[in-house]
Amino acid sequence: MNREILTDLVTKRMPFGRYSGTLLCDLPDNYVEWFYHRGLPEGKLGMLLGTLYEIKINGLEYLLDQIRPG
Repeated sequence: MNREILTDLVTKRMPFGRYSGTLLCDLPDNYVEWFYHRGLPEGKLGMLLGTLYEIKINGLEYLLDQIRPG
């Protein structure tokens, strides 16, 4: 997996919606699942949310914990 993608997941924030301003890696599971099933946004954000979904359903959150700042 690309380290840049993982870094983005722990540093980029959700730009809109109910969880606007929340780090992508901190989005609730049900919110990420909702996006995945209803349709991911286009572009990089959609790719990041899709990757986050795969990380969460496969129990790979430790990958994010290893690089999370602070």
